[in-house]
Amino acid sequence: MGAEVLAAEIIATVRRSGTDDHAIEVKSGVGKSVLDTLSAWSNTAGGYLIIGLAEGDGEFLPVADFDAKSHRDKLLSRCQELTPMVRLQVTIVTVSDAAGTYPVLLAWVPELPPRLKPCFVTSRGLYRGSYLRVGDADHLMSNYEIDRLMEEHTQPRWDEMPVDGATVDDLDPAILEPFLQHERRARPRTFADGTDRALERLRITNHGVPTVAAIATMGIYPQQYHPRIGAVFCRYPGTDKATAPDGLRMLDNRQLTGSIPEIAYEAVQLVTARMNTAAVIQGIYREDIPDYPLVAVREAIVNALMHRDYSPEGLASPVQVNLFADRLEITSPGGLYGTVTLASLGRGEQFSTRNLRLANFLEIITWPGGHGALAENRGTGFPIMEAELARANMPGVEVRSTLTSFTVVFRRRRVVAEEHHATARDIVLHHLHANESLSAAELMAATGLSRSAIHSALGALIAEQLVERTHPPRSPKQRYRLTQ
Repeated sequence: MGAEVLAAEIIATVRRSGTDDHAIEVKSGVGKSVLDTLSAWSNTAGGYLIIGLAEGDGEFLPVADFDAKSHRDKLLSRCQELTPMVRLQVTIVTVSDAAGTYPVLLAWVPELPPRLKPCFVTSRGLYRGSYLRVGDADHLMSNYEIDRLMEEHTQPRWDEMPVDGATVDDLDPAILEPFLQHERRARPRTFADGTDRALERLRITNHGVPTVAAIATMGIYPQQYHPRIGAVFCRYPGTDKATAPDGLRMLDNRQLTGSIPEIAYEAVQLVTARMNTAAVIQGIYREDIPDYPLVAVREAIVNALMHRDYSPEGLASPVQVNLFADRLEITSPGGLYGTVTLASLGRGEQFSTRNLRLANFLEIITWPGGHGALAENRGTGFPIMEAELARANMPGVEVRSTLTSFTVVFRRRRVVAEEHHATARDIVLHHLHANESLSAAELMAATGLSRSAIHSALGALIAEQLVERTHPPRSPKQRYRLTQ
């Protein structure tokens, strides 16, 4: 597309809307305010600058006697007032439309690669001269946002920092010992100088103090030192946080604490219990269909806990698991890191790890009960999610990424005509199939059903001779199991 045609289309767009937008800025001349815009687009996603039009009442009419060459020189001079210097693609074009024939400057401001961000106004300094483009405005970046960009210049080591006040006694032997046994088999030389030295080499400790990675993945109670290092599970009755039918804002609000394996397990269990599970009968067979594929849910939750920001500022925010009427959202502190882009996420072509040490731990640490390692750390998480959603004929993963947060969105599965929702009986039977035996209290915790619903379902299953008691009626130790 030629520059004249492009300029004409951009001008027509802003005249229709009556305002600038996230990727277009119109100015009558080159003043100091252009520095904010140059910085903002360099730090965000780039944008087009049109100079030579007066906004007025949203009419964007040509400036009388506009000297395009002079303003081009001023614009290029302004580019030198930023660090790093902004390199524009700038062209003088002549536009002919209903407003007449007139010259304007058309400039494309490219986004900088991550390793060069943030771009800032040199005279104001890094923390007072760095901007982001938000909507049609240029916003001064927060210190936290700037620090996250600076992390792109070198590998972050926050997960290797010692946790003030913690000791090795704060680590759970049930997690630590199997991990050390694995490492002894895989790397015996690491232990040649004794266990204490091995703990340092493995970065379980740093100068004798457990690291953030060790406390988060193996800690008995990590929240003793970082209260917000866990996750929050919320279930909302509507499609946003503000909708509150009958004054009920949330159906569930849980703080998930413990180590990463415990948090991940509980979060997956809560999503499983709180989402709907439908049933489709095909011939003599019945197929249970959950609202969200559990493999995809598990991958998203583990990814959030593994790749979240563990800097001191990031530790003030938990991972959020929000279940709405129409979608599931999983949000973690900190945006995308390294060479990964939104476009490359689902392809698994490349991956970058913000928390190298913590990710290495999760490759070895297993889910509670010993059912496989929590993570692969090979960039397979998003391809697996996409594959599971495609297999379920559901829309693909949606993602939102800013400098301060990363959100994965699963849209709820569409209902098919042949399905019906699982009853309390179906749900209880499903959980008993997955366990040797369960108490009524355990069934309540796992399913979210009321005590009366659980006992009614158990009574029906006992009457059908599908379930039996393990103790005499009314025993306080009562448990239930399948008859076969």
